[in-house]
Amino acid sequence: MPVAQPHPQQKERLDALYEYEILETEREREFDEIVKLAAAACGTSISVINFIDAERQWFKAETGLGVRETPLATSLCSHVILENEFVEIHDTLLDPRMSDNPLCCGDSGLRFYAGALLKTTDGLPLGTLCVLDYEPKVLTPLQRDTIRVLASQVMAQLDLRKMLKHTELLRQEVDHRVKNSLQSLSSLVRLAGRNTNTEETKVTLATIGGRIDAVAMIHQELYRTDAGHVIELGRYTENLMAHFRQIAPDNITLSCRAIETKVTSNEAVAVGTLINEFVANAFKHAFPDNRPGQIDVSVTRNPTNGRIRLYCRDDGVGLSKDADISAGGLGMQIAAAAAAELGAELEVDTVSDGLACTFEFESAVSA
Repeated sequence: MPVAQPHPQQKERLDALYEYEILETEREREFDEIVKLAAAACGTSISVINFIDAERQWFKAETGLGVRETPLATSLCSHVILENEFVEIHDTLLDPRMSDNPLCCGDSGLRFYAGALLKTTDGLPLGTLCVLDYEPKVLTPLQRDTIRVLASQVMAQLDLRKMLKHTELLRQEVDHRVKNSLQSLSSLVRLAGRNTNTEETKVTLATIGGRIDAVAMIHQELYRTDAGHVIELGRYTENLMAHFRQIAPDNITLSCRAIETKVTSNEAVAVGTLINEFVANAFKHAFPDNRPGQIDVSVTRNPTNGRIRLYCRDDGVGLSKDADISAGGLGMQIAAAAAAELGAELEVDTVSDGLACTFEFESAVSA
């Protein structure tokens, strides 16, 4: 019985096969359905998706065979991968390569074979999608085309999975670098803030640091959910407030009430910036002499117009009666700019005890 010679590009072929990481994987419905369809379309007892390894033939999917691998010595496909893209053997006993193959001899031997190559875009054959039967047979042109099309679908599945895996690895590397860069930048800004003697510079650097923290948390949320540029604003707000609870002075408590609603990442950064500015300023100015206080943040929807409503309030000392809200400090200006990014106007309430800020916006993401 002649044994098939290794492929002329055997090393490159095996390297390509192993890159797909398909060997030894579990059976999957997508591939099982392909072999069932191939067998039904061609009227054969057996159909397999096989890959030719270094010393074996391994089946990703099979119907009518009942095994997951066979030795290369008896493999029909090990001969086929050395030939054309499509091979049809009407009677295996009339083919010198297979006439004395144990799988083909005897009353229960395989007498018919037809298969299309599974090959990479570089033309390297990995295996075949084939159909087999126990009687000699001749396929119709439509049946041959069916095998070719199904073989291309197998490779499309494999290429897509390979691409997604590479994309995920790249995304993980980008995430790692972005996260490290944001952490380094945040540390540098805080270090610069501690080393400066100018109060205005300290405030500016603290504001920049808060913006970096908001962006870092957005990045973390985007990576965790893998939802493209869409953020679940309620969860993001709760995570942001959890961060503030960790650094809050002992005399201040924080509460958060946020509905589930989706917004773009840019919208979430603007919301996070306003929350950051409000909470940071409340920490610094609203509760002098360690007086106890409460900061409340809520994300709701206006029942009248359906717009997203952000409300931040503290019960601290509030602004002085002669404070010019329109001019405001740097923190207030940044909060107003964050609202303006969303096409909203920041409303500041100084009538009641403490300070409250509100704005509403319509997200670019459908509700």
